[in-house]
Amino acid sequence: MDLIYIPEDLASCPKFVNKSCPPTNRSFHVRVIMYSVMTGAMIITIFGNLVIIVSISHFKQLHSPTNFLILSMATTDFLLGSVIMPYSMVRSVESCWYFGDGFCKFHTSFDMMLSLTSIFHLCSIAIDRFYAVCYPLYYTTRMTSSTIKRLLAFCWSVPALFSFGLVLSEANVSGMQSYKILVACFNFCALTFNKFWGTILFTTCFFTPGSIMVGIYGKIFIVSKQHARVISHVPESTKGAVKKHLSKKKDRKAAKTLGIVMGVFLACWLPCFLAVLIDPYLDYSTPILILDLLVWLGYFNSTCNPLIHGFFYPWFQKALKYIVSGKIFSSHSETANLFPEAH
Repeated sequence: MDLIYIPEDLASCPKFVNKSCPPTNRSFHVRVIMYSVMTGAMIITIFGNLVIIVSISHFKQLHSPTNFLILSMATTDFLLGSVIMPYSMVRSVESCWYFGDGFCKFHTSFDMMLSLTSIFHLCSIAIDRFYAVCYPLYYTTRMTSSTIKRLLAFCWSVPALFSFGLVLSEANVSGMQSYKILVACFNFCALTFNKFWGTILFTTCFFTPGSIMVGIYGKIFIVSKQHARVISHVPESTKGAVKKHLSKKKDRKAAKTLGIVMGVFLACWLPCFLAVLIDPYLDYSTPILILDLLVWLGYFNSTCNPLIHGFFYPWFQKALKYIVSGKIFSSHSETANLFPEAH
């Protein structure tokens, strides 16, 4: 790991570095490998989520409340792959920020906003699946198009206001003299939090919604098992009537798949949020290399989401074939039957 000399005060900066990049001893081969891996992740993130966006927007069979939430979340992942990851890649490989202090604030604000937006989307999807599986008779009256619009407005507006407000006001680095020295002396750009805002961010924006999601999917799992058990013990002559009052098999399958998406999200982002919480209490002693790896582990979640859809959703596979073959440009392609159980 590259060590950065931090002067004791701002006035001494010009004597040492004069706003330069800290030296790095990474070899050319290491840089090539890093650029290759990160570029591959970006390509999968951008084009994988673009397939989801185009598919749900174009094919009428995929127009459902759940899929509109998935569409919005794919947009979040697409923006992260196209707007955030390229600049983070250069920063991570070169150990330097070449794009100016103003764009640094936009980048870090937008980065945090997209991460929180993903969490809020997952919470909304969990609520949607909760009604579909646990209260199927009330689903159509509760999860209406107006409800989905309100959820989407909340998922985007609250993270935007919180993230940009926090970073632009510099409240997150209040009292952190070492951070101010790094910014003044070096081309440094990283999302950093003091003890107060690190605790607030972890508790309110990750732990609380994460716990809610785990609780909801736990309830969905139990109810799904109950429904399957009831249906398996019902005579064939009455199965049709019973199924009308229970959640559909495709709803339970969709809930399971989206539960996997949630699990991957928590596994990718939990280490990063834990670092945000703990590092201020360790006097910011966590190596920068480790923090960088944790951030990229979080980024890779946006790479995993389209891969999960491709593996578990037959409609994604068929839609991809339509797009790649060019059939999507044919007349009436929007009414194509992607899969009998597409949701």
